[in-house]
Amino acid sequence: MADNHKMWEELGMNLELHDQLCAVLPQAVGDVFLSQENRPEGMDYYDMVVADIHGIRPSELIAHQENGGKVFGTFCVYVPDEVIFAADAIATGLCGGSQFWVPGGEKVLPTNTCPLIKASVGARLDRTCPFFRIADMYIGETTCDGKKKAWEILSEDVPVHVMDLPQMKRVKDVKAWAEEIAALKDVVEKFTGNQVTPEKLAENIKLINNKRKALARLYECRKSETVPISGTDALVISQIAFYDDPARFAQMTNKLCDELEKRIAEGVSVVSAGTKRIMLTGTPLAIPNWKLHNIVETSGAVVVCEEMCTGTRYFERYVDETKETLEEQIDAIAERYMGINCACFTPNHARIDDIIRLAKEYKVDGIIDVNLKFCNLYDTEGYFVERALKEEGIPVLGIETDYTDSDAQQLRTRVSAFVEMLNN
Repeated sequence: MADNHKMWEELGMNLELHDQLCAVLPQAVGDVFLSQENRPEGMDYYDMVVADIHGIRPSELIAHQENGGKVFGTFCVYVPDEVIFAADAIATGLCGGSQFWVPGGEKVLPTNTCPLIKASVGARLDRTCPFFRIADMYIGETTCDGKKKAWEILSEDVPVHVMDLPQMKRVKDVKAWAEEIAALKDVVEKFTGNQVTPEKLAENIKLINNKRKALARLYECRKSETVPISGTDALVISQIAFYDDPARFAQMTNKLCDELEKRIAEGVSVVSAGTKRIMLTGTPLAIPNWKLHNIVETSGAVVVCEEMCTGTRYFERYVDETKETLEEQIDAIAERYMGINCACFTPNHARIDDIIRLAKEYKVDGIIDVNLKFCNLYDTEGYFVERALKEEGIPVLGIETDYTDSDAQQLRTRVSAFVEMLNN
């Protein structure tokens, strides 16, 4: 791993505090990922990215800025990357998946705010995430009340544009979202000085679709009775998708899928026959939140699917590539993104339909419904999710957790009991 201290210093990062984070990451990667047996060789690329997550991609983003380009930091799967890339800018995910950043967020946010929001704000205010330091503008959205207030705090020293996501999915709501995307286009054009033309937008619709198709291919491999890759490895691939260069990510993920498909054909599995297949559903698991996957997969089961933003919600459905005018393209983007079934919508029957469909497609034995503490949206919707799954005869375990390890043993006890129940 390269010495990135000079780059971090020039970004104005808190080097002493950031070094504390860097000191624990190698052991975490070793304990969670490198300790697994029979991993695909193609995971070497993702191991490299994770090992230098605050070095490799940040240096590329800085090089882009030095050539006159802009970088936009995004927090949510509803922000259309296609529009940002069409203006010759780069969209990148931001830090928000570790307890390390939470205390910094609690300096300005209520304790009973979800850990993802607290971690994101803390990573910025404590100056311990290079992506937050690099981004020229943040693009927020109105998926929850906690985020709405967080944007106001973050906007005090970085430009922030907030997209108003409708909370229902009527025809007029899809139209309103198309108007928000058009407004984003105007903001991005003004900020970058580059025009979003139909040709550029068409090119980048295809670019982002190709990234989604690579992830869809990965998940298709996970449907196999022969399990060619662990859920833990698949999760980190989904997490890296938010940061990596889209074309490179698609290339490397398709290369990995070549290996996985060969493994399936040859019957090479990472688990023994009869291992119970688990699907996780609920709140997103931002990098480096690997806690639950690690617990499940060291408790006698395997995770084969995630109905999450760091999962199927991120890549399912593609933007129509046949549209030629900007208005038609924006409408197509709006249609695709409004097809994402986040718990912020009401009513939200489509998400429950998705969960049941995925349970059948991935041949799961049980589902773990995961809720980050203080996320009222997913916590409340968990009532409907768990009721529907019980009606379908699908075993379900509801879990509330955060980023700390204080509940790890309790979670392991509950997950182990759930897996044992599935085995009986």
